[in-house]
Formats: sequence, C-alpha cells, structure tokens
Amino acid sequence: MLTIHTDSGGRALAVRGAWIEAAGSLEELLAAHPGARVRRWPGVLTPGLVNPHGPELLQEAYHPDPREAGALGTRPLTGDALAALAMDEARWGASARRGVQRMLAHGTVAAAGELRPGAVRDAVRRSGLAVVGRIGTPGGTPDLDPCASGLPLTFAPPRERGSAARFAVFDVRDEAELAERGAGTCVATVVAGRLVYRGR
Repeated sequence: MLTIHTDSGGRALAVRGAWIEAAGSLEELLAAHPGARVRRWPGVLTPGLVNPHGPELLQEAYHPDPREAGALGTRPLTGDALAALAMDEARWGASARRGVQRMLAHGTVAAAGELRPGAVRDAVRRSGLAVVGRIGTPGGTPDLDPCASGLPLTFAPPRERGSAARFAVFDVRDEAELAERGAGTCVATVVAGRLVYRGR
C-alpha cells in the first residue's frame, strides 16, 4: 500500500514498501495517487540525521535497561562506570538495541563509523539503521542527540524517487530551530518504509 507522509509545509514523500515512489508537494502527490493513505506530521520533514559517533555510542558505551535505571541511571555509561560492569556479547547486543532505539527517537537514520563484527554490529544491521563511513575520529561529544554533540548537523542525502524510504520529521519550523531545540523534537522516524519511532 502506498503511504504519503507530509509535513506542516506541504512537503511530501510517497512511500511504497521500503522505497520512495515520489517526492514533491502534498497536492502533487495526492493528484498522482488519489487512493493513498496520508500521514500528516507537525513540523518539517527531513532526510533524517547522521549521528557522527556510531562506535562511541554503540560499542564504547552501555545503554542501561529501564529495569537498571535505579542502579545505573538512564544515560549511556562510559569510562569507569562501564569498566565496572560485567559485559559479554549478549549484554552488548541488548545495549546496542536500546541505543539504536534511542537514536531513532532522535531522528537518526544513520550512524557514522565502522562497527566491529559481533553482537553490536548484528543488532544494528537488524534494526535497519544505516552505517556510513567516516574519516578518522570526529571531535565533539558523543550524544544520542546529534544537536548536542557540538558538531554541525549532518543530514542523510535528500530523499527522491527510487531512494530508500528513510527519513525523519521534527516538530520545528526549520533546521535552525532544530539545531537550537535539539533532536528531541522528533515526532516520527521511518526506516526501510517502516514507522520505527512515533513521538507521543
């Protein structure tokens, strides 16, 4: 079934399965696909964010299970706090799954940096989150919210006909407001044509 996703400005993407069938204004896409289901989102539709710190957040940090929040808190653990944990492949895989879900909730559709073979890379591959290359180690501070990393925001390539249905919508007026308010303003993230995060 074809679904049209549109934002407050009338920008729209027509999605069929895992691919973009068309991009344009809502008016144009409705005229071309009158029977399509329409999802209307507040804010601005973007290609989604690239988090520059993939390995740092997924292989070098532990994302506590909500059941561990009382003892470990809710923020990713690194350094001495991470060293104090008994980590094995299963625990790393579970941590990566939670980390990916938290990235998706911030409109991240790709993480930059090579992931070593093992449970973390397997968990990321199964999630649909893209992994893209990078040169060297970026500066800034690794954060689930790319807006808080101290680096300029990086977006995935623009979505167009034939490209992967991977994008995010933020409840802001424009990219400047997104950078100011942060990626916690995400209201929807789509990966491989599936709505993988929907804000409350």
